[in-house]
Amino acid sequence: MKRLKRVLSCLLLCALLACQLTVPAAALSDVPEGFWAKENIDRCVALRYFYPETDGSFGVGKEMSRAEFLVVLCRVMGWKPTSPAGAVYDDVPEKIWYAGAVEIAYRQGAVTAQDGTFRPDDPVTRSEAASMLVRALGYGSVAGLIQEMSLPFRDVKANNGYIVMAYGMGLMDGTSFTAFSPEGHVTREQAAAIMMRLHDKLHDPTASRLGLTASKSGLPDLTGYEAVGVSAAKLTYNGAPQISFSMDREEAKAIRAAVSAAGAKALLHVAGGAYHVREGDEEKLAEVLFQAVEDGSYDGLFLDVTGLTAVSQRDVLTAAARMLRERLGERLLYIGVEAPSWKGTIFGYDYAALGEAADRLVLRFDHKKETVAGRTVAPLEPLEQVFYALNRLRGVVDADKLTLLLTSTAVIWDSGRTSTSVTGEQLLAYQEELGARSYYSDRYGSAYLTREKGADVWYHSARSIQDRIQLARLFGGGHLCLSDLNHTLPEVLEAMP
Repeated sequence: MKRLKRVLSCLLLCALLACQLTVPAAALSDVPEGFWAKENIDRCVALRYFYPETDGSFGVGKEMSRAEFLVVLCRVMGWKPTSPAGAVYDDVPEKIWYAGAVEIAYRQGAVTAQDGTFRPDDPVTRSEAASMLVRALGYGSVAGLIQEMSLPFRDVKANNGYIVMAYGMGLMDGTSFTAFSPEGHVTREQAAAIMMRLHDKLHDPTASRLGLTASKSGLPDLTGYEAVGVSAAKLTYNGAPQISFSMDREEAKAIRAAVSAAGAKALLHVAGGAYHVREGDEEKLAEVLFQAVEDGSYDGLFLDVTGLTAVSQRDVLTAAARMLRERLGERLLYIGVEAPSWKGTIFGYDYAALGEAADRLVLRFDHKKETVAGRTVAPLEPLEQVFYALNRLRGVVDADKLTLLLTSTAVIWDSGRTSTSVTGEQLLAYQEELGARSYYSDRYGSAYLTREKGADVWYHSARSIQDRIQLARLFGGGHLCLSDLNHTLPEVLEAMP
């Protein structure tokens, strides 16, 4: 049934895309051939995001009002204007043509009502456009958290977080290498270009699902997975890099058979740390890894090395990855790395070189933990950290190779000091406890469960998975890898791309 749903979804998407590409827009008198925004304008008109002016022109050069920009944004986001519209702003009459769009945009969080006015007829500024875009996507809280992140633009003095996000996700460019012109106005053709970028990113169908497993027992339906890492081995060191197998050969064989039967690739997942990566061992490291893949008849390798901080370790891993790329040939090579951190520094990974060698570069994130009002706040793979990593690697690594490793088991903290993994089955039991309540933190894009007795539990829900898929798609990717396929919540498995 799941496969049938995915096939039907793909067919529907293809049909929609075909319609979008083949429905011609009427000739617009002010959009000549060769005009820089012609393709975006034609597509926007064909999709009915924009309508021509009454004289048959598009209105090139005409500045958009705040109301007009918001109406088009609602169309791209697929939000149906409320009808009849309710009163939200003092200066938006309930029966005016854009009232329903303004209200639904307000309900969706794309605009706020802090001063009671909307100024619908004012030209929308580039800064305001960035804010509306980011808030419409649900990242207003993230923008607030990252407002100290740097920009190449010297003229941005306010709304920094929103502009960082709109620029980082490729929705808006600067007006020069060093200027964003935040108070400049957005013309109709500029808005068409922005909206088509947003449309294309939101409808990108290339996202894929991956996962790790350490047991045949409890494996979910693997239909639709690109690859599954079989956690059957670890790196060890005894004068030279070696492989220690932690899984029975017959069980590993059974997992490979299940993966293959589902149409996915079975990769040997090998975990290691800084202790196992030493200068001068490049060839030996590559050789033992290749031989393990060869002996186990795997479709490739998922090398997951954590904790590298030294330049020498970076060079050894890079050299070994290049050797493995050559030795593996058509077989897959996935490389797990620690994601660049906004608040920390990691020297041990040459992201560009590893991205060239690998078929997928899998980003692992540190968990954020703090105590607020006596409670432990520990979101998994917080959205601001995911944004920072994707933004930092933009243009460094092919976005289609970047993959987010998500903790698919829940995490419970003992008095805020030590953490323990909680399986999906245990989490479901906690949710049935008397007084237990589930919440969603927009600030971190993470779900959590409060309990009357015992520590709080942080976990990924269907919504948090979808939030990360969307964010990755906005950067041109969308690939997710679950850390433990055997103990994942059913709603998370259903939410995977």
